[in-house]
Amino acid sequence: MTKTSSGKEHGFNTAPVFLAAISTILGAILFLRFGYAVANAGLIGTLIIILVGHMITIPTALAIAEIATNLKVEGGGEYFIISRSFGSIIGGTIGISLYFSQAISVAFYLIAFSEAFKPFLGFLEQFVGFPIQIWMISLPATLILLLVILFKGASLGVNALWIVAGILAISLLMFFIGEPIVDKSYPELLGKVENPDGFFVIFAIIFPAFTGMTAGVGLSGDLKNPRKSIPLGTLSATLVGMIVYVIVVVKLADSLPVGILAEDQFAMSRIAVWGPIIPIGLAAASISSAIGSILVAPRTMQAIAKDQILPFKKLNNFLGRGRGEMNEPINATLITSLIIITFVSIGSVDFVARIISMFFMITYGTLCLVSFLEHFAGNPSYRPTFKSKWYLSLVGAVACFIIMFQMAPGYAFFAVLAMSGLYWMIRRSRDEERDLSAMVEGALFQLTRKLQILIQRKHEESILIRNWRPSFIAISSDSFSRLAQFDLLRWISHVYGFGTFFHFIKGPLDKKTNTEAKEILDKLISQATVSKSGIYVDTIISPSFKTAVAQVIQIPGISGMENNSILFEFQEDDPAGISEIIEGCNFASYVDYNLCVLRSSERHFGYKKNIHIWLTPGDLRNANLMILLAYILLGHPEWDGGEIDLYVAFEKKELNKEVLRLNKLIDKGRIPISHKKVKKIPWNKRAKSFEALVSENSQLADLVMMGFSVSKLQQDKGAFFKRFDTINDVLFVRTGQQIAISDTEYRL
Repeated sequence: MTKTSSGKEHGFNTAPVFLAAISTILGAILFLRFGYAVANAGLIGTLIIILVGHMITIPTALAIAEIATNLKVEGGGEYFIISRSFGSIIGGTIGISLYFSQAISVAFYLIAFSEAFKPFLGFLEQFVGFPIQIWMISLPATLILLLVILFKGASLGVNALWIVAGILAISLLMFFIGEPIVDKSYPELLGKVENPDGFFVIFAIIFPAFTGMTAGVGLSGDLKNPRKSIPLGTLSATLVGMIVYVIVVVKLADSLPVGILAEDQFAMSRIAVWGPIIPIGLAAASISSAIGSILVAPRTMQAIAKDQILPFKKLNNFLGRGRGEMNEPINATLITSLIIITFVSIGSVDFVARIISMFFMITYGTLCLVSFLEHFAGNPSYRPTFKSKWYLSLVGAVACFIIMFQMAPGYAFFAVLAMSGLYWMIRRSRDEERDLSAMVEGALFQLTRKLQILIQRKHEESILIRNWRPSFIAISSDSFSRLAQFDLLRWISHVYGFGTFFHFIKGPLDKKTNTEAKEILDKLISQATVSKSGIYVDTIISPSFKTAVAQVIQIPGISGMENNSILFEFQEDDPAGISEIIEGCNFASYVDYNLCVLRSSERHFGYKKNIHIWLTPGDLRNANLMILLAYILLGHPEWDGGEIDLYVAFEKKELNKEVLRLNKLIDKGRIPISHKKVKKIPWNKRAKSFEALVSENSQLADLVMMGFSVSKLQQDKGAFFKRFDTINDVLFVRTGQQIAISDTEYRL
C-alpha cells in the first residue's frame, strides 16, 4: 500500500476533532426534526430512538477509537484507519460507501442551511421584489462553500468551526432557558399526534443526527497526535451530544403541544428567549456540519485513490493528486462537488436524510462487524492502546443490519448487494492481500479454542456413555492406492461424528521427510475436497507404524472432543500388515479406544445397500457400537436406501431371550431396524464353525460387521482376520468404551 499522505500536517490538536463532531451532531436534524419526532413518537418513543441510535453510533465510535490507537494514523480519516487495520480489500469496500455517505451529507446540510431562511423569505421577497425558492439559497450557498474550500483549504474550515460552534452554543442556551408556552406540570410521556408516522420512518429521518460523531476523524492527516485526539475528541462529542439530545427532547415535550411540534419545524423558536436565534443556530449548525463533511469526504476519496482501490489507474492518479505543501485534495473535491450539487438540487431534507441513513447504516454495520471479527479473532498484531469490547461491536453490527431492513427492506437489500459487489470487485485484483476470510478464520479459531477448553472442563467421566458420537482416527501408508479406509472414515464422520485421517510416512523426522509430508498433505486436502468429505487430514512421520499409532492416540482431538476410536485397514489378498495392526490395536486398547479393523476387497462395499451385523455370546460388549456404526453409515447419501440385518447366533435355549432383549434395545434406542430384520440363527458351536455360519448367510452383503477380542487376536496372531474368505468387505469391531444406545440404559 502506498503512503496516504505526502504533504505536511496542519498540526491540529483535539479541539478540531471535537468541534467537527459536536457541530455535526448538534446540527440540522436537531433543529428541524426533533419536534417532529416528539410529536409522532412521543417523549418515550423519541428517547428510545435516541437510545437505539446510540446503540449503533457508540459501538462504532468505540471501534474507530480503538482502531485509531492500533497504528500510526495518517490522512484519509476513517478510511485510513480501517484499511490499515483490516487491509485494502475491506478498507476499500467500506471506504467507498463511507465516501458517498460523507459527500451526500454535505448536500443534506446545505439543504438544511437553506431551510433556516424560511422564516425570513417574506422579508426577502419584499426586498428583492420577486418570489424566492429554497434552491435560490441552497445552490449559491453550495457554490460559495465549495469555492472557499477549494481555494482556502482545511485551515479556513477549522477556523470557521470555532465561530459556528460558538453560535450553536448560544442558540441552544437561549432555547434551554426559554419559558414553555403551555403550562405543564410534567412532560407528556406518551402524547403524540393522530395517525403518527411509524417508528422506523421517524428513525430513518432522525438517524443522520447521530452520524456526526466521526466527522472529526477525517482530519487525521492534519492532526498533531491523531492516536490521542481521535478517541478523545470523538467519544467526548458523542457523549455530550447524547446528553444534549435528551435535554432538548424533554424540553420540547414539556414546553409545546404535539400539534405545534408536528406542524412547525421551527417550534424551538417559540420557546427560545429570542426566537430568531434558532434559525441562526440552524444555519450555523448546518454550515458547520457541511464544512466538516466537505473537509472529510474529498480526503477519504484521495486516500482511496492513492491506494489504487478504484478500477482505473488514470482515475486513481487523478483523484489522488493534491495541491501545495498541505496536499489539499483539489481533484477529489471537484468530483465531490458534482455529487453535492446533484443532491442539493433534489431539495428535500427528508428524502436525502433517508438516503444518508442507509449509507451510514451499511457503513457502520460493516465497520462494527469487521471490528468484532478482528477483536474476537485475537490477532496478536492487533494491539490498540485504547480497548473497547468485542460484544459492543457485535451489538452495533446486529443493530445496524436489523434496523436497516426495518427502515427500508428494498434499499437495505440493495445496499448489502452493493457492498458485496464492491468487495468482490476489489478482491479480484488483490488475491494475495488479507481479506474478510482471514478475519473469519481467526474468529473461528478463537471460537474453536474456547469450545475445546469448555468441552474439556465440562467433560465428566462416566462408566456408561450416553449420546455417544464417533471421533475416529485412521492411519495408513497407502492413502492414495487403497481408498476403502478413507471412504469408510468419511461416511462415519459425515454428520454424527468427526474423523482425522493420517498418512503414515516411515522414517526419521528430517528436512526430506518433512518436505515429503507437506507434498502429501496437499494431495490429501485435494482428495478430501474432491470427495466432499468432512474429515481432517494430516501426515505423521515416525520410525515405525507402531510408534506412529502410539503418537496419534495421544494427541488431542481436532474437533474439540477427545478421540475415542481408531480405524485400521488391510486388503484381503495382502494380509502382510496384520502384525502391525495387532500391535496398533494393543496400544489403542491401553487408552480404551474403540477398535475397528477393515478388511477391504476389490468389491469396495458393493452397491452399499446391505449391512450384516453378527452378534454372538462373545459380542455383548461390542453389540452397541456395531449397531450405532451401521446406523451412522446409513445416514450418508452414498448408503441411501440401505438396510441393516442383525444375525443373532446363540444356542437354542438362549436364542429367544437374546432376540427379545435385542428388539427392546432397538425399540428403546429408536434404531430403524424392523423386528423382521433381527434373524435368529441357532448355533451349535460343536456342529458348525462361526466362519461357516457367516459364509452361508452373508456372501452377498456389502459390509459385514463382527466383533473381535484383542487378547485372542494376539494369541492367534491375526488368524481370525484372515478367515471368512467367501465374504467381501468385513469390519471387525472391538469396543473400548461402554456405550449406551437407549436413554434408559437398556444394553445388551
